[in-house]
Amino acid sequence: MEDKKSIIKVQDNQVLPTQLVDDVKLIVERGLREAYDKVNTVAIRTYWLIGKRIVEEEQHGQRRAEYGSRLIAMLANELSAEFSKGFTARDLRNYRQLYLSFSDLEIWYTRVPNLSWSHYRTLLSVADDDARYWYIREASAESWSVRTLARNVGSQYYHRLLQSPKKEAVVNEMLQLTETLRDEPQGFLKDPVVAEFLQLPSTASFTETELEKAIIRHLKDFLLEMGRGFAFMAEQYHISTDAGDFFVDLVFYNVERK
Repeated sequence: MEDKKSIIKVQDNQVLPTQLVDDVKLIVERGLREAYDKVNTVAIRTYWLIGKRIVEEEQHGQRRAEYGSRLIAMLANELSAEFSKGFTARDLRNYRQLYLSFSDLEIWYTRVPNLSWSHYRTLLSVADDDARYWYIREASAESWSVRTLARNVGSQYYHRLLQSPKKEAVVNEMLQLTETLRDEPQGFLKDPVVAEFLQLPSTASFTETELEKAIIRHLKDFLLEMGRGFAFMAEQYHISTDAGDFFVDLVFYNVERK
């Protein structure tokens, strides 16, 4: 067994006890993790309260899809002028959906304190309440990474497990396929949620929103170059259905008549 008092050599012929270095590293890692968890907790609650306030305003006003769309767009403009990150119209729609999907968040969050905003955001697309709450319980209990959760949601893991007579085989397959999707040690330090919520400057040369706009712009140009008959109509086009409100990134019409 290695002697805990063994030393490691550092610069200028100075030496340090290995145990001292290990202990201090552990203290720092625990402190960073605690800070990260607290920021995530506050961020999730803040976003949930924003969503709650938006829904309340919609209920007090004209509860129509076009009213809610205008309300979010105007609010996004006001907030984005004051805060640099996290308050685009898409962000606000996510916060609104967070409240609608987890109206009892204050109760639930005490049961799943180890999940981040990215976990919750991944679950906003799950329409079935039972499935959504099952995913959130499993993600917390099994310490699923966001990528693991996203893969399981996308592959309908909950429904396949529920319907399969060989549940163990389904679980084993999932574990095997998500082996490479586990969180890296200290991977939470790379999570952009903290920087976004704290309004810290990004080290990237462009934001995700700017990248998305660039992709959409070039995609639009490409489709328009396909030839006659394609007419570009709108970006982020709002549609309302019985299942909820949705926004289509690009809307084209084929207007050529045969």
